[in-house]
Amino acid sequence: MTDPERLRRYWETTGAGHTFTHPLDAGLLARYVSPDARVLDYGCGYGRLTARLAALGWSRVRGVDVSAALVARGRAEHPGLALEHVAEPPLPYPDGAFDAALLFAVLTCVPGERDQDRTLAELARLLRPGGVLYLSDVPLQDDEEHRARYRAARPWAEVYGTFRIPDGGVFRHQDPARLRERLGALGFEVAEEHRDPVPTLDGRTVTRLQLVARRGPDRP
Repeated sequence: MTDPERLRRYWETTGAGHTFTHPLDAGLLARYVSPDARVLDYGCGYGRLTARLAALGWSRVRGVDVSAALVARGRAEHPGLALEHVAEPPLPYPDGAFDAALLFAVLTCVPGERDQDRTLAELARLLRPGGVLYLSDVPLQDDEEHRARYRAARPWAEVYGTFRIPDGGVFRHQDPARLRERLGALGFEVAEEHRDPVPTLDGRTVTRLQLVARRGPDRP
């Protein structure tokens, strides 16, 4: 099993110094989300994408992250951005407070099944009915190098697809079918899906999965 306290320390120390590389497709977002929408960048890190959205004209963007060190770095690098440290869900916002949310390479940093479920459920709560979730993450990779990394983690990992990088960071690649199932159970309907190659923070290239999903109406 992965030690939650060890994970927390990683993102307050070594992990807080990483340069993130997971790219945003602004055109894809613009097809679903207007510039005046209330947008939450969940797991914003040091505000890289929050800042890009603001520069592109999205005027009501807020970023949140569980790492106090990353949020402090973001405030120093991007003065004036709305960046907030929230140690864990629930966030201090009412139900349906946002029109859209970004979840970019966040689940890969949350290897535990329960913690992933809490993250997705919190986004379902925070998005209004009809709101848009733009999720981009790394699915299970098929090459032998990645399969070897997954196998090496089997003695201690909760879920297949988990692995450790040399600096101590623990990450998890997603089972796409399981991810779609979890979104569906929370009332999301996938509207668009894409795959493309992207760089990783440890200098590799992987295929990513982008999902744009709409939150359904509240159930009676």
